[in-house]
Amino acid sequence: MTANAVVGKPWASHATGILAGLTSGGTFLLGAIYFTRVIGAPATPAYGAGVMVTAVVAAVLAYDPVRRHVAAILHLDPENPVHALALVLAVIVLGTQISQVVFVDVLAVDQAGPPLSVIDLFAQELPFLIIAVLGVGMFMRRTATEVVVRLGVTRPAWWQVTLGLAAGGVFVAFSVGIASLSHAWTPDVAHRVDVTTEHVFGGLTNPVGIVALAVLPAICEEILFRGALQPRLGLVITALLFASIHTQYSISFDTLTIFILALGLGLIRKYTNTTTSAIAHATNNLIAGIGITGQVLGFAIAAEVVLVAVTAYALWSFRSRVAITPSNP
Repeated sequence: MTANAVVGKPWASHATGILAGLTSGGTFLLGAIYFTRVIGAPATPAYGAGVMVTAVVAAVLAYDPVRRHVAAILHLDPENPVHALALVLAVIVLGTQISQVVFVDVLAVDQAGPPLSVIDLFAQELPFLIIAVLGVGMFMRRTATEVVVRLGVTRPAWWQVTLGLAAGGVFVAFSVGIASLSHAWTPDVAHRVDVTTEHVFGGLTNPVGIVALAVLPAICEEILFRGALQPRLGLVITALLFASIHTQYSISFDTLTIFILALGLGLIRKYTNTTTSAIAHATNNLIAGIGITGQVLGFAIAAEVVLVAVTAYALWSFRSRVAITPSNP
C-alpha cells in the first residue's frame, strides 16, 4: 500500500530504497534470530543462514544499478516502487521457502501439526487475494473495474471454459504419471509425501472440504500468481514462486510436478485470461480430491477426450477465422 501511494511522486525513488531496505533488513534480522537459536525447532541455524543470505540478495537487487539491469530483463519499470518492492518480496519468498525445504524437515513438521480445516484453508488462501488486489493498487491507483482488468479476471468464452476443464484433466493425468515414477524411483520419499499429504488434507475429504480445496486455491492463488505477478515477473519466475509455496511436498517429484503445472497454468493465463487458468486449477484440485477409479474412470477418460477434441476444434476454428480476416490498411 505504501509503495502504491508513492507511485509518481518526485521522491518515489527514495521511498523505493527505504521500502526495499526495511523489508530486506527485517528479513535479515529474522534469519539472525533463527541462526542464533533464539527460536528453536523446527527452524535450524542453517535455515537462519539461508534467510540471511536471501535478505542480502534481495538488498543487492534493490540497489539502483542492479535493479535497473534486472528490470530490463524482466520488463519491469525500475522507477516504479511497486515493481521494485514486488521484485524484492519475490526474492525473499523464493529464498526463504527454498531454505525451509533444504534445511528443515518440512514433512515431519507438517505431520506433527493438525490437519487443515475449511477455516484453516480459508485463512491460508485469503492473504493471497488481499496481496493481489492491494498490490495492483485497488482504490489507490486503480478503480475496482481497472483492478479486475489488470488481474485478467474476465468472463471466459465458451471454448475457454472447455479449455480450462480439459487442461485440468490433463494436469491430473500428468500428476498421476509423475507420481508413478516417484514411487518407482524414490519410494521412501514418495511414501513420506503421501503420508504427509493424507494427514494435512485429511480433514478436507468431505464434500464441503473437497469443494473448498478446489475453489479457494484456484481463485486466490491464480489471482495473485497468474493475475498480478506473472505479467510483471514473467512465466518462469512466477512458476518457481508458485512451486516454492508448496513446501508440503519437500524435495520430491511432486514439487517438480507443481512447477510444470504452474507453467501450464501460466501459459493458459498468457494466451487467455486468469479466469480460465482458475478453472483449470479448480478442475485439477477437484478431480484429485474426489479420486476417480473403477467404472467412473472410463467415463472420466471419455469426457476428457471429448473436452480436448472440442477445445482443439474451437482453437483451430478461431485461428482459421483470424487468418482469413483481412487486415486494416
